[in-house]
Amino acid sequence: MAVKSKEFRFPVHVEWLRDRTVVAQVPGKPELEIGTPVEFWPDADVTVWSPEDAFATAAASCLAVTILGKAAREKLPLLGLLVEGEGIVGRREDGSFGFVRLVERVELATEPGEEERARALVVSAERGCLVTVSLDVPVELAIDVRVAATR
Repeated sequence: MAVKSKEFRFPVHVEWLRDRTVVAQVPGKPELEIGTPVEFWPDADVTVWSPEDAFATAAASCLAVTILGKAAREKLPLLGLLVEGEGIVGRREDGSFGFVRLVERVELATEPGEEERARALVVSAERGCLVTVSLDVPVELAIDVRVAATR
């Protein structure tokens, strides 16, 4: 008998709202207005998220929650975490215009003596992040682990 792998579904509903703005809906969650970024349309509403913002956020937030999950499972003392992400758009090798890479900077604070374990955990989390492993763009990762004063 063949083993069937698990599948998870993440449904969204996107509907035109006005001008170049849509509203994205996920059942049971707040709506999110999304529009064309000002880089592509100078009259864009700068107060709404763009698909490009959401793309970079998906990767950075996935890395953050993956780090949090691994830290909890591995009992790594986590005293602070910041993930900054940036999606870079340009001409791709195939001639298309799209994301050419993601840059993610992780700042993690832990207890003395845990620095190397924390660094290894971040590298492992990056390799296991569902969003970034699903992408066809390179991800550049910078890690800054520091010791934080315990409370």
